[in-house]
Amino acid sequence: MSKTPDDSRRMHKEMQIIMEHARSLVEATSGELDDRVKSARAALDERLESARHEYGELENELMEQVKAADAFMHAKPYYAIGGTLIAGLFLGWFISRQ
Repeated sequence: MSKTPDDSRRMHKEMQIIMEHARSLVEATSGELDDRVKSARAALDERLESARHEYGELENELMEQVKAADAFMHAKPYYAIGGTLIAGLFLGWFISRQ
């Protein structure tokens, strides 16, 4: 579980870079007078704000679930190992049947 914070930080950083690039694209086209460019710019700006809001909520929910799973695995490690073993056996049996 120690890699999860590093992975989430890397994912967060990549999403921020993507959002910065999209924001710079919106700003670069601000001087264009064509109606199609204006409407595309407005749509991209609106979607970018929506994505930023949704990503923040998703990140918070994911981190809560990761923390809950980590706490469960520390509290009851044998349950987690047993559940993983059973899931692996079931998955192997299911794949071998096809």
